[in-house]
Amino acid sequence: MTAIMTSTDVHLAYGAKEALHGFDLSFKQHEISALIGPSGCGKSTYLRCLNRMNDLLPDVTITGTFKLGAQDIYAAKVDVVTLRQRVGMVFQQPNPFPFSVYENVAFGLNVVGHYAKADLDQRVETSLKQAAVWDEVKDHLTENARTFSGGQQQRICLARVLAAQPEVILLDEPTSALDPISSAKIEQTLLTLKANYSIIIVTHNLQQAARISDQTAFFLNGQLVENTPTQQIFIKPQQKTTSDYLNGKFG
Repeated sequence: MTAIMTSTDVHLAYGAKEALHGFDLSFKQHEISALIGPSGCGKSTYLRCLNRMNDLLPDVTITGTFKLGAQDIYAAKVDVVTLRQRVGMVFQQPNPFPFSVYENVAFGLNVVGHYAKADLDQRVETSLKQAAVWDEVKDHLTENARTFSGGQQQRICLARVLAAQPEVILLDEPTSALDPISSAKIEQTLLTLKANYSIIIVTHNLQQAARISDQTAFFLNGQLVENTPTQQIFIKPQQKTTSDYLNGKFG
């Protein structure tokens, strides 16, 4: 299967302190890839490299090559707004804007262009359906998105990303603030979405990684320890460090 994103010889430093220590990692189309490892191991830092979110932080130095398809996403000519449409992101805490449900989902579309009302209506409805929250909000589209439950808010945020029709969806601990029922809805939604999108998820929940991902990468101390098919890493990891982590000996 073709790689949708590749990264080579990745190094990242905050000032003089290096946080990512040089590794290669790629992601296949129409798969869910999980990034696992203990807190502070570099997995979220790496995830933010994939749509240049680290550009927003002071005194960060990133080297290596990151490609979306054939495009170097750190090339000088790359438009970062367009990149973040192509590589959308859902964060740990649900973060809908203090607008209506409709305005939240349409927000990115209104930023980049002018859409006829009928086209906008259709894109909003389609995105909310893809995010498996349409039935819960369809009669409340004019209500403030922040009045809904955490799980509903997170799926509204996912719909906001989907409205831009990205190629890749990044998720940073998207269910850690949610109850088990809401988490299960998000997981089921992601399993459905991978038919049309490539998904990369950071998770502390090893059971979640085992349930939904096709590929799992284990990070430790800013290093990529191993990256294998999920079934293999959980049944027969290649490295003793991975086995120790998966068996709860640290982390």
